[in-house]
This record gives sequence, C-alpha cells and structure tokens, in this order.
Amino acid sequence: MGTANPQLVFVHGIGGLRNAEAERQQWLRALATGVRAAGRAELVSALTQGWLANVRFADYSDLFNPRGAQGGSLGDELNPSDEQVLSGLLEAMVDELAEQYPPDTGTRDARVIEQARHHVDALSSGSRAQGAGEFARRLVWVTTTLLQLPGLRQGAQWVNGQAFALYLSQVARYLNRNGEKASLGSAIRSRVLEGLDPARPLVVVSHSLGTVVAYEVLHEYEGPVALWVTLGSPLALGGVVLQRLVPRPPSCPEEVGAWHNFWDRNDVVVGRPRLADWIAPSSRGVKAETAPVKSDGVWTHTATKYLEHAEVAGPIVKALLP
Repeated sequence: MGTANPQLVFVHGIGGLRNAEAERQQWLRALATGVRAAGRAELVSALTQGWLANVRFADYSDLFNPRGAQGGSLGDELNPSDEQVLSGLLEAMVDELAEQYPPDTGTRDARVIEQARHHVDALSSGSRAQGAGEFARRLVWVTTTLLQLPGLRQGAQWVNGQAFALYLSQVARYLNRNGEKASLGSAIRSRVLEGLDPARPLVVVSHSLGTVVAYEVLHEYEGPVALWVTLGSPLALGGVVLQRLVPRPPSCPEEVGAWHNFWDRNDVVVGRPRLADWIAPSSRGVKAETAPVKSDGVWTHTATKYLEHAEVAGPIVKALLP
C-alpha cells in the first residue's frame, strides 16, 4: 500500500458517541456487501484490507457528546435559533410522512402523523414564554408521537422520544451560526478535514447530518474530489437547512468531480429528489445526480442500509480504482 492510494472518508450523521474503528469496519462491511451485489466481488478484499484506498471514519461525535460530561437537559442546550431550526425540521419530516400516508386515507399511521402535526404547530406558539424547558417538552411530545409509526418505533436506533429529540437537536446545533455557537460547526469541519491530503484523490461518503457537514467541508477543501456520495441527506429541506448552508447561494463544491445522491422513500429525514433542483451546479457543470433506492426493513435512515445497495457501492468502488 503506497502513499498514492486514494482516500476514502466516511462522514457520519446524528447520534451518540461512536467508536471510530468499529464504525469504520461496519461501514466497510456494508460497502463490501454492496460491492458484491454490484458484481465486483474480486475487489472486496482490496477494499476491506486497505489495499485499494486509505479508509477513514471522520468521528466528530464527541463534540456533541463530550465523554465524561454530565450534561444538562435538552432545554438547556437550545436557544431560539435552534428552536426555529428544529420546528422547521420536524414540520418538513411530518410533511414528507403525510405524502406517504395522506390524512384522507384514515389509516392509523395517518392519524399518528396528524397528531404529530398538531404537536409541531404547538412548538412555534410561543412556548419559550412559558419557560425555558417548555419547547423541549413539546419537542419530545412530537418525537414520542412519531415513534408510534412502525418504521420508527421498531428501529432500534431510537430508544425513546427523548433520545430521538436529543439527536435531532444536533442538526440545529450544527447550523447555529450565532456567536459562540458557531464554534461547534467550525470544530466539526476541522475534524473532518483532519489528515486529508489535497495531493491525493478523495472519495467522500456522507450520511444524514454528515451530508450538510461534507457540503461545507468540500467548499473549503482544495484537493481533487473524485466522487461525493450523499446518503439520506436533509440538504434540500427548504428553509430549514438549505437557506442556512455556507456558502450561499448553495452550489456543488468546485473540486467535486461527480456527486451521487441517494434517497429511500421510507427515509423521513430526506428532502428527496428536490436536492438536484435546489442546489446549483458548480462552474464545471457538476451537480447532484439523484436516484432512489429501496431498502428492506423497517428503518432505512442508516448509512449501512444505503451502502449495501449495488447502485450505491458500485460508483464508490469504481472511483477508487486507478
């Protein structure tokens, strides 16, 4: 393995503390499954053993969840700017769910979604005037209601509404550009950029909030990016995320040679096909090529679910070849 090997970087999304090496192996195993499905089984060993590329899992989870910290309540973490982002994010998620389960169908899922919408409306009704913790309590009402949906409730990723709300709040905390709050986003981007060599080709695979982080990182990065893959991305969630990206107006990073965006219709955190229409191409004409995938199982918003698809893994391994 020489120094000329391309770089493959995984950028994770929301969640708790992570074990970078364990996660790197999990993502690699899922990618290997997708590579086999794409008919390139002969490349699996080269990928998983590090002969094909130097693979790094860019772990910034400790910046959201400091090890050993006692931590305060969710309400202590949020300010009015954060609350605005979270209200908009949950409203967009409920709108996506309502497209799948329209109110006029009368199904149980449709009723749950309408109940969640009622709680979302209450989030923006001046709850802070009733006390600093009121928004957090109402936020947990929304997430607890959404967990009544089978696709979320049966996913082991969320233990309860409190955990779901806490992890969703990371999106708002990252996007907060006000005062000292802005330092968190800067620290996260520095963590992803750490150790990257602009003299070597780079492939970036980003998921969930990690696609937002990667968007801003790649606008700062000065080396060639052979391929950028976005999985389960909230980048196109209108005013919630899109209008808070830096730089603006949003466009494909200049050094990106190709951008593939994948979404699953059952992934409620995704802005779906709109991303390709709402983010302008780079000056070289590169823009997101968006494609749907269909995952088995009840919870699709995990990076490994996406990476197991041939249509996702195929372009990644191709971009790593000499």
